[in-house]
Amino acid sequence: MQNVFDILKLGEPAILSPYSPAKHEITTPVEYFVSDSHRILNNIEVDLSQPSPSVPLENLEMMELAGPRQKIFFDPTKIRAGIVTCGGLCPGLNNVIRSVVMSLWYIYGTRTIFGIRNGLKGFLKEYGFPPLQLTPDDVDNIHSQGGTMLGSSRGGRDRILDIANCIMNMKLDMLFIIGGDGTQRAALAISKELRERQQKIAVVGIPKTIDNDLSFVEKSFGFETAVAKAVEALAAAHTEALDAINGMTVVKVMGRESGFIACHATLASNDVNFTLIPEIPFDLQGPNGFLTHLERRLMSRKHALILVAEGAGQEHMPVSAETDESGNKKLPDVGNFLVKEIKKYFSSKPYEVNVKYIDPSYIIRAAPANPNDSIYCYRLGNMAVHAAMSGRTEVLISRLHHQFIHVPISLAVSRRNVVDIHDPLWRDVVQATGQPMSMKNSAVSESRIL
Repeated sequence: MQNVFDILKLGEPAILSPYSPAKHEITTPVEYFVSDSHRILNNIEVDLSQPSPSVPLENLEMMELAGPRQKIFFDPTKIRAGIVTCGGLCPGLNNVIRSVVMSLWYIYGTRTIFGIRNGLKGFLKEYGFPPLQLTPDDVDNIHSQGGTMLGSSRGGRDRILDIANCIMNMKLDMLFIIGGDGTQRAALAISKELRERQQKIAVVGIPKTIDNDLSFVEKSFGFETAVAKAVEALAAAHTEALDAINGMTVVKVMGRESGFIACHATLASNDVNFTLIPEIPFDLQGPNGFLTHLERRLMSRKHALILVAEGAGQEHMPVSAETDESGNKKLPDVGNFLVKEIKKYFSSKPYEVNVKYIDPSYIIRAAPANPNDSIYCYRLGNMAVHAAMSGRTEVLISRLHHQFIHVPISLAVSRRNVVDIHDPLWRDVVQATGQPMSMKNSAVSESRIL
C-alpha cells in the first residue's frame, strides 16, 4: 500500500557516500548515516479514553527522516547544481544559499554550483540574467546580510516549458528551489515536466514562507526573525499609544491568509489589545463589533494597541481583480482602512483621540536572520543537499516534532496551514489581549477588556 508521504526517487542509490566520519577524527562510534527505514509519525497524539486502535504499520502516516544516506544516487564530482530564490524577501535566504553551497562543496566535493539570478526569471533568456558560478568564497559572509545575494522575483509559473529547456541546456543534475507556496507549485510543475522528458534531475524545495502557511511544515525559516522584528515595532507602537491622549496605534504585519505572525507576535509582546487575522472575520459596528470593543478599551485604559495581519478584514473592503506576478490577489491596505474607520467612528465623540499607523513589513522582510533562524537555515540547506544526492525529487525539507523530514511537495502545497479558531493558539491570543473570542454580532461572547 502506497503511503501519501512516500518520496519519489530518480533511481536506486548505488554510490558510496564520499563522507566518512573517520576523516573528521571521530574516535567514538556514531550513527552518522540515516536509514531509509527510519520514520516519524505524523500524528503523535493519543486519547487514553478511547480503546487502543489496531492499525497495521503500513497504514500509519509515516514520514521519512531527512539526513545523509550511506549510498547516494549521483556522483558528486560530476554533478552540476543550481540554486534559485523566488518570491518576496524573507530573513534567512542568504543563510540557506550559503548552507547549500558549503554542503555541496565540503561534504560532497561538488565544484560546479550555479546561482540562478532573480527568481525563475533567471531561467528565461529575454531577461538577460546570466547565472553566477558559486564557490565558498562567494558565499562566505552573506549570512550576516538580509535579502538574497541571488536576487528574487515573482512570476514565471506560466513558463514551465521554457524553464525546463534552460535547466536541460545548463545540464543541471539538481535544482534547489527556495520559496513559498507558489514557488513550490512551480517546482512541482518543473519536476513533472523534466520527468516527462525522462530527465534524471532532482528538484528539492526549501520552505520559505514568512507567513508559516505551508502544510506539514512545523515552522518555515524566517518566521522566528519576523516575529522578533514585529515585537520591536509593537514596543514602539505601544509607547506611541501610551504617550498620546487616548492614543491608539495600528500595526500591520504579514499574513495574507494565515495569521501566525500576528498571533505569535501578540504573545511575545504582551502589549497588544486586539489581534485581527484573516481566519477570524469580525464586524466593525454593532454591540459586539470591533469598534465598540475598542471604545470600551479606550474608556477603561486610555490607550489601545491593534495588531492586524495584512489579509484580515478583507470582507469590509472592495474586492480587487488585480493579481501580482505570482498570481496572488492584490489586497487593499487593511491598516489604512482601519485607521480611517477608527477616526470616523470617534469623530463624533466628545473627547480627543490620536491614531497612528505603523507598517514595518518591508523592514521585517529584509532583516538578517536571528541566531535561531540561522541555525535552522543551515540545517535545512544541509538536509536539502543530502536529499538531492540520494536521488530524491519533488521533495520539500521540513521539520516536524523537532525532527527533519522529507515531505512530498505535492502534499505540502495541497492546502494552506491556517490558524483555527478552536486551536489553543487562538485561545491563548484571546487570553493575552482580553478581546472577545469572536467580534461578530452573531456570536455570543463575553469580553474581558483589560
